[in-house]
Amino acid sequence: MRKLRKGKRASVAVLGLVTGQTVLSLVVVIGGIVVLIGMSMIFLATSFVNSAYAFQASERAEATALSGVYDALMMLDRNNSLTLSNQSVPVGSNSATVTVTQNSGMATITSVAIVANRERVLRVVASVASSTGQAAVVSWLAQ
Repeated sequence: MRKLRKGKRASVAVLGLVTGQTVLSLVVVIGGIVVLIGMSMIFLATSFVNSAYAFQASERAEATALSGVYDALMMLDRNNSLTLSNQSVPVGSNSATVTVTQNSGMATITSVAIVANRERVLRVVASVASSTGQAAVVSWLAQ
């Protein structure tokens, strides 16, 4: 080590020594960076889980609404003058609300299903032959 003149203090950097204060500052900075990275990872994981759950609920709502449409088409094949107003069609633990209206040989089927705040609406227009009673899908609209 260097000898210092009387009354002069050597700086830490000059002597090459590390004090506790410097180590503490370094630990706080590195700890803050680690906490920031950890919080970012938690946020990303939570977003991913919520996104996957919302997608699953949306798909279940669409499948439920689709079941309501198929049920209405089947009933329309059996009874070509069918009209329904807010008929509930249970599908597992969910249900679809189906409405069937007819106007001059055309039947409009509206099926609405809500699963975990995800709503799916399907509108199907079918042509109903009065002689055979057979229903044929003319248009299909998913909302």
